[in-house]
Amino acid sequence: MTCNTCGGAVALGSDHAGFELKEIVKEHLSERGITPLDLGTDSTRSVDYPDYARKVCEAVLNGTAEKGILLCGTGLGMSMMANRYKGIRGALCHDHFTAVAARSHNDSNVLILGGRILGADLAREIVDTWLDTPFEGGRHERRVSKFDE
Repeated sequence: MTCNTCGGAVALGSDHAGFELKEIVKEHLSERGITPLDLGTDSTRSVDYPDYARKVCEAVLNGTAEKGILLCGTGLGMSMMANRYKGIRGALCHDHFTAVAARSHNDSNVLILGGRILGADLAREIVDTWLDTPFEGGRHERRVSKFDE
């Protein structure tokens, strides 16, 4: 099954520092009836986060996935890498409010989480909020369209 609210697959990617939380998020997506597209990493062995950010961003941009979720230690590195891609609107979220704003105002298509920052319960809440919050459009549409100019 695809994402209940976004209509497509959700790609997941993490480095070693985000691996454990990625596994929790992956299980949570499955419990929601969403089959995640896990693009790695597959352990806590040290890897380079840009490699996994690239895989997820490319999956979103080429239509393999409707949305993506990236995880690293703080979320900062993944955020910097993801937002280098034209068409990616990566949002580092750390609570309910930022997850709502990322979707409703910024039409975020990649959620970024810090594996060493967030607990499992909060991460699941952020994922649910981000997936379930629609883009409001309106005045935000004009602003979001300027991202890729």
